[in-house]
Amino acid sequence: MNGMMKNVKIIFMAFCAGLAGAWAFQQFSLNPITDTNLITPIEKTEQPGFQVRYENKEVSRNTESSPVSFVDASEKSTPSVVFIKNFAGTDQRRYSMFDYFFGTGPTQRVSTGSGVIISADGYIITNNHVIDRAETIEVVHQKRTYPAKLIGTDKNTDIAVLKIEANNLPAIKQGSSRDLRIGEWVIAVGNPFNLTSTVTAGIVSAKERQINILGGEFPLESFIQTDAPINPGNSGGALVNINGELVGINTAILSRTGSYTGYGFAVPVDIAMKISNDLIQYGEVQKAIPGIDVVEITPELAEEMKLKTLDGVIVTHVIRNGASEKAGLQRNDVITKIEGVNITGKGSFEELLSYYYPGDNIKVDYQRNNEKRSAQLTLQNLEGGTGVLKREFYSSNLLGARLEAVNTIEQDRLGISHGIKITGMTRGYLRELGLNNGFVITFINGEPAKNPEAAGKFLESYSGRLRLEGLTPSGQPFMQSYSVR
Repeated sequence: MNGMMKNVKIIFMAFCAGLAGAWAFQQFSLNPITDTNLITPIEKTEQPGFQVRYENKEVSRNTESSPVSFVDASEKSTPSVVFIKNFAGTDQRRYSMFDYFFGTGPTQRVSTGSGVIISADGYIITNNHVIDRAETIEVVHQKRTYPAKLIGTDKNTDIAVLKIEANNLPAIKQGSSRDLRIGEWVIAVGNPFNLTSTVTAGIVSAKERQINILGGEFPLESFIQTDAPINPGNSGGALVNINGELVGINTAILSRTGSYTGYGFAVPVDIAMKISNDLIQYGEVQKAIPGIDVVEITPELAEEMKLKTLDGVIVTHVIRNGASEKAGLQRNDVITKIEGVNITGKGSFEELLSYYYPGDNIKVDYQRNNEKRSAQLTLQNLEGGTGVLKREFYSSNLLGARLEAVNTIEQDRLGISHGIKITGMTRGYLRELGLNNGFVITFINGEPAKNPEAAGKFLESYSGRLRLEGLTPSGQPFMQSYSVR
């Protein structure tokens, strides 16, 4: 009985406590504490560029205080990036009847890459290595496939230009690689691993990089280095700034695995567009030759020559009758500026020269024995003149090659006075004759081979005993005779 009375008392007390708590909650919620000694209110301060509207939950910030967003840049640039298919003939390995029976016989080799639309009427810029050895090229844009014509290539910069027959295409807006700063945000747009319209982000890690990967007679390396992930298939795609403007053409990665591991490289857009315009207008890059060879300034050279800085380049050879010899430059001169722009190394020296044309007159500042000097150079073309060159060439599907006239510098190097060079070879007549890219034909049936079109048409229609003379890519002479039907 006593235990029961104790439980009733406990329940009654708990009930009373509950009533008291409810009454206190009601009082304090209706009459909040206003004693400033107990609660310090938070002042609402005006933040520049920052506004919050609680009533409709809208938040606005200015761009300076907001995190970087790549949405606009992506939306502006991705419609201008295309997917490129390079059909490079069939696999030439030896197969047995069992391979054919089980469906593993010769197959057409297809490689892929990216490209960037640079004009509304269908001109597309990409890398030379993307379309190298192509027999046919296709461009895929917004799920439509177009056959592409190769306008021209430049191994010195790894740039190529294609043309598709279409109108009102979304040409990308061009930015400036010269104004690009280290640390600036960039995005890479392309088709890695055959995945269309892929966007990755990073920053500009360095400029004017030379990594010694390009071929050609006058390799021009002044790459933009970025940590935006670039993978196989990104080649030829766009590197764009935060405004969606083209600043580079993605070209190479530095990797032990073949995939992105931290560094990607792009051809600066100012170089790429100059090369593209030349190929479209002239069929050949208008290379401006200063008539000198130069090297970077190393700490050892600087100490040996008593130089106070590592900026600039050292002249190691002056070409006879070239622009620099005529202007008075000599071996061991240190070039510090071109047209008032500082030279930081060989990359910046070659990049600055790439913007000029044969015949342009430029001011060069240099030092000789630590004495400051300047000179005016009239840049020359590959033939030693000052005019714009238009290289003669003839493309033939029947021959399976493009025939080009050999320029003066190649003539000097090979020790010949004329010749026709075989380039862009695919399956065709010349390959059946045992010739390949880089062969130079100097005589056809004893007659000098000088005009590519005349030689090409002759070879297309000739039947009988054919004799070809010339040089191999390594400069070794050859002479071969054939019976042609």
